[in-house]
Amino acid sequence: MQALMMNTQLMISSILNHAEYNFPDVEMVSVTVDNPRHRQNNKTFAKRCRQLANVLDSLGAEFGDRIGTLAWNDHRHMELYYAVSGSGMVCHTINPKLFPEQVTYIINHAEDKILFVDVLVMPLLEALKEHLSKVETIVVLTTKENMPETSLANVECYEELLAAQSDNYDWPQFDENTASGMCYTSGTTGNPKGVVYSHRSTVLHALGGALPDVTRASNLETSLPVVPMFHVNAWGAPYAALMVGMKLVLPGPKMADGETLCDLMNTEGVTFSSGVPTIWLALLDYLEANKKSVPSLSRVSVGGAACPRIIVERFREQHDCIVVQGWGMTETSPLGTVFSLKAGMEDFTTEQITDLQCLQGRGVFGIEMKIVDEEDETLPWDGVAFGALKVRGPWVASGYYGLSDVPGDEDCPVDEKGWFQTGDVAAITPEGFLKITDRTKDVIKSGGEWISSIDIENAAVNHPDIAEAAVIGRYHPKWTERPLLIVVLQPEKSISRDDVMEFLQDKLHKMARPDDVVFVDELPHTATGKISKIGLRKTFEDYQFPAA
Repeated sequence: MQALMMNTQLMISSILNHAEYNFPDVEMVSVTVDNPRHRQNNKTFAKRCRQLANVLDSLGAEFGDRIGTLAWNDHRHMELYYAVSGSGMVCHTINPKLFPEQVTYIINHAEDKILFVDVLVMPLLEALKEHLSKVETIVVLTTKENMPETSLANVECYEELLAAQSDNYDWPQFDENTASGMCYTSGTTGNPKGVVYSHRSTVLHALGGALPDVTRASNLETSLPVVPMFHVNAWGAPYAALMVGMKLVLPGPKMADGETLCDLMNTEGVTFSSGVPTIWLALLDYLEANKKSVPSLSRVSVGGAACPRIIVERFREQHDCIVVQGWGMTETSPLGTVFSLKAGMEDFTTEQITDLQCLQGRGVFGIEMKIVDEEDETLPWDGVAFGALKVRGPWVASGYYGLSDVPGDEDCPVDEKGWFQTGDVAAITPEGFLKITDRTKDVIKSGGEWISSIDIENAAVNHPDIAEAAVIGRYHPKWTERPLLIVVLQPEKSISRDDVMEFLQDKLHKMARPDDVVFVDELPHTATGKISKIGLRKTFEDYQFPAA
């Protein structure tokens, strides 16, 4: 028996229509290179999206074409999110901080037909112009007055193109499984891999992300996504915000600027913000050094890397702000798990709650997860057993663009049973809280025992004089492998190896304590801001532990 319900397709354009009619006056505020505080409401935003759809048509873009963006978090990038996907094309966001050869590979592999580019990214494209033969048009995201001089061919001005088009446009209807967006993984091993999102997966992801136990998104909140729109759709914020009528504040190229973030938060009444740990440490340091506060901010979301305990404690003690840690990947759109308390935890002490905040959160509806041993046998959720983490769900990738999507094949991330192999090693508590202990390739095996490099790193950065820390396993004649702790000190601070070892004495079990500490001026990072363990292993490939 079939149900008698409408088979309405889940479309990204439906989010835009909903926002225009139900929340027309809700503001979208953004910083751009040509305007330090641009303001428009959802009604104007929707109108400009329709004009942009007509621009795409005038430039010869067709259904299914990949349209690349190299841009920051601002209203023009938001317009591309909706106009490109809504028109039936694929919005391909590209990280402008990647190495030039990676940017070249990604643009060519995706076969981008048109590129929409921020003014600040133009020098990069000029350096790559001989290698981008498939790109037909480059549109600079600015006004006529701010157009840069360039040696590139077929360059257009975004605002001039928009002004020449009507805002009459009917969003087409098509299969909800049609590709809507693309984002390439950071490519820590081999070439970056393209993850392709659908209209269905994107809408469902936004619905899941807006739930009360996830981001608590609503018309009563103001969100400042510091996580970049060029990476994993800014964690779904551009879609969830319009879906619920939430005011958006977009920091443009000032995402790492503490003064700008503080000013935006205070003048725009930001209540919720999302970003990676390095952003929050920098903001906390700025606020403390300048004796400033952000009283409207009640919650910050942390992802992209394990959140050090000191971030949780400083936000709570200095700003009465709750830290919500989550876990996800480019391949999970990225929502996987998010911190929230469960019924029965109302009387937990501050220390107990902090312990939970330092885990990676618990599963949200739409994501199934399990941990397995080396024989692929499912392990219990007891908080002790740990193994390879696998997930599945409607917004989890089933393959990579241009590679095999046959489960079990070498290039397919999904196993024969339909589970995505995350590459993370984790434990899950009886209450469902996820604890990532390492990446599969980063876990340290010492004397038959698995040691989490993340646990050591988190313990180390809680030292007030340590700015960053990384742990890698190095050869040891007795234990096969032992942890080496590599640290960067805070400016003008000086501590010894023994100081660090003493600090860690009661924070780690004996086998997890590093055998040595090395001080460096800086750690290598990937283009997405994560510490590059590959770079560290190469630097310390000949390292030998001191004799006991």
